Amino acid sequence: MLADEKILITGPAGRIAFPLAGTLAADNEVWGVARFSAPGSREEVEALGVRTLALDLADGEFGELPTDFTYVLHIAHAHGDDYDAALRGNAEATGLLLEHCRSAKAALVMSTLTVYRPHPDPWHPFREDDALGDQKAVPAATYSVSKIAQEAVARYCARSFDLPIVIARMGSAYGDRAGLPRIHLDAIAAGEPVTTRWDPIPYSPIHDDDIAAQVESLLGAASVPATIVNWCGDEAVSVQEWSAYMGELLGVEPTIEVSPIECASFGSVGDTTKRRSITGPCTVHWRDGFRRMVEHNYPDRVR
Repeated sequence: MLADEKILITGPAGRIAFPLAGTLAADNEVWGVARFSAPGSREEVEALGVRTLALDLADGEFGELPTDFTYVLHIAHAHGDDYDAALRGNAEATGLLLEHCRSAKAALVMSTLTVYRPHPDPWHPFREDDALGDQKAVPAATYSVSKIAQEAVARYCARSFDLPIVIARMGSAYGDRAGLPRIHLDAIAAGEPVTTRWDPIPYSPIHDDDIAAQVESLLGAASVPATIVNWCGDEAVSVQEWSAYMGELLGVEPTIEVSPIECASFGSVGDTTKRRSITGPCTVHWRDGFRRMVEHNYPDRVR
């Protein structure tokens, strides 16, 4: 794990960055920048030991934000239905931030598996050299397009600023606090249906613990030109399978409602061959991670 570094994390109140910021703040000087629009979010991040600044990355006005960070973890993202706003928030903001922090040892830019062109086989493991395309990801139709644009900007910054960059295409991150599996867990616990777009629809879930354990190795793989790597779990599992498992733990029979969405991806499985060559295998089996999530949030109901 990184130690004695000065690290900038964007979007530190988010579902991926929050637990990562808490882990890194134990042994590093960690700064977190975001708009902190949700009430109490800034205070929650500061309670982790993170120094915060409230700003909009897309404005390019960084005020008191230092330029001497040793590492940058750009995890914040923009989403919504406005393409212009999404391109500004994901692509332009990335360029402005990396220019500001161009003296860093390395930067990690968080992308997503939804940059890949949809494949008819839901279990197809997307490789880093697979074709890119618009998945029209729900609920933000702009997400795929704006993240592809973000990757292009990050690649330019690596070459123009001689800044080692790793572009990490994140899969389905989860933990006790948040993530798609946690959303489904809460629905099952409340007796509400789990809504998904296909049957089956598989993902490559990765636990917060593995994300924290792998970040140093991924930063070590940053390069000029930029390194591109899938960042997801080693096991493919469908929403239907993980819902059944969580229902078993809670002693209930989950209800799955399938609502097909035209042009949306049939699956989100990532090939992890390249990532495993950098970080080694994940250590949290999906069943173990899901059980921990259930036990943490519903300790009195676990069977």
